Amino acid sequence: MKNTKKWSFYIFITACFLVFLIPFYIVIVNVFKDNKAIVNNALALPKSLDFSALADAFEKMNYARTFMNSLLITLVSVSLTIVVAAMCAYLFARKNWKINKIIFMVMVVSMIIPFQTIMIPLVKNFSSLGIMNNRATMIFFYIGANVPMAVFMFHGFMKSIPYELEEAAKIDGCTQVGIFVRIILPLLKPIASTIFILNFLGTWNDFLAPFIILTDNSKKTLPLMTYMFTGQYFTDYALVLAGLILTMLPILIVYIFMQKNIIEGVAQGAVKG
Repeated sequence: MKNTKKWSFYIFITACFLVFLIPFYIVIVNVFKDNKAIVNNALALPKSLDFSALADAFEKMNYARTFMNSLLITLVSVSLTIVVAAMCAYLFARKNWKINKIIFMVMVVSMIIPFQTIMIPLVKNFSSLGIMNNRATMIFFYIGANVPMAVFMFHGFMKSIPYELEEAAKIDGCTQVGIFVRIILPLLKPIASTIFILNFLGTWNDFLAPFIILTDNSKKTLPLMTYMFTGQYFTDYALVLAGLILTMLPILIVYIFMQKNIIEGVAQGAVKG
């Protein structure tokens, strides 16, 4: 009976894994076909490896420039989010002020507000300030959107750090800034890595916010340029799939190299939380 349950569990997990791989299979298989072959049978293997769609998408997306747009917006916003959130969480965890509790609760509540509900007021405010179609605006927006969750994760992790470490550093003459930079930040590395990759994934793949803020092709991100291949009456599926491959490839590489840090950060956060 025990072996039956065990094998049933393995079969269920394998089936879920195969279902999860279906979209990747469809994208990878069809990127080497033309539109006619994709429409006729999207699940069939390609008769030959045709890289023309990838080359065409690379050129039409102006991939090098668009890649740098995505990289700039993502890296700067995520890095600043981690720095700002770590400082906020440190203040909330170490200073028992009433205002801190109120601000922290406001941040936690703001995490459940969907972007669609504030989308129109946000665009109106950005337009009135004259900062639409600006990469700096996107960075500012992502910092504001991602800080609450990062503060929440840092706060839970930071409360588990013994306060005696800071007291010992103060006795040795270390300043408050020195304590934060030399003691607290290194201890936050596991959870910071987790926050980095989660925000990196979300920011890199985001479509809606750049779609309503960035209108100039020279400033658009990779997901926006992929959308360029779709139309009201015709969609070039080969170019869309090629664009998806070019958009997913960098984030897959980042995830592969940082997955150990993600697992470590989640595991330590669960144990210490």
